[in-house]
Amino acid sequence: MFTDPIFGEFHPELIPRRGEFVAWSTAVLVITGWLILRLNNQPVPTAVPILAILLLLAGLSISLGNWMDRRTHLQLDESGIAFQNGFRNVRLTWDDITQVRVFPARWGEKVQVFGENAFFEFRTLGEVKYQGESKALFGFEKGEEIYHQIIISADLQPSEHPNQGYFYVRR
Repeated sequence: MFTDPIFGEFHPELIPRRGEFVAWSTAVLVITGWLILRLNNQPVPTAVPILAILLLLAGLSISLGNWMDRRTHLQLDESGIAFQNGFRNVRLTWDDITQVRVFPARWGEKVQVFGENAFFEFRTLGEVKYQGESKALFGFEKGEEIYHQIIISADLQPSEHPNQGYFYVRR
């Protein structure tokens, strides 16, 4: 299927920052409304602080994900693989890789790469559609080729597994 090695550096597709903007904007609006009610000595419905906290957490979560995506890169070369995303900095030689797991996901596939003392995961290319229209791409454009290259270079073999997904292990 994939015959030519695809060594090089790869970056994921970056999702638009619109969701992050919406989450932070609505959090600011709800907090502003909350403050106006408090300053005017009006009762504050219980839902307002709960909504404010949920919107703040959503904004933080989306911002963290965007920050990590913008720092993520994966590099394949003749000696192994390097993965970095702002939190995780993993370097594995091909012989260090003991297992690769591939799980179907709603958008693309989730790929987990395990070594003896470290692991990382990435997603193959996924497309978010709404009412038949493409809204965003995310994950690695060449994600399938990348994980096939990892399996070939690390000399992993398919393994039976009772759960859904595909497992490749060193024999």
